[in-house]
Amino acid sequence: MTQKPDRDIEKDYPLPEFIEKLRRLADALEQGKRFEIQIAGERISVPVRASFNIEHERGQGQEEIEFQIKWVVE
Repeated sequence: MTQKPDRDIEKDYPLPEFIEKLRRLADALEQGKRFEIQIAGERISVPVRASFNIEHERGQGQEEIEFQIKWVVE
């Protein structure tokens, strides 16, 4: 398998599109299926074995919540 280059981006979405992505993620999780999403032109396939966490950060007059999905590439 070809090694993909490192990547660290944030992509803003209009609220209706963000909601649609969350719904598709929730549906895939409930059905025990792989989740696929395209982010900034790259198609990402999230395996069923991924782990999920929620992160909260606060500082410098801002707060942030991140819903994170992590997995090891095999």
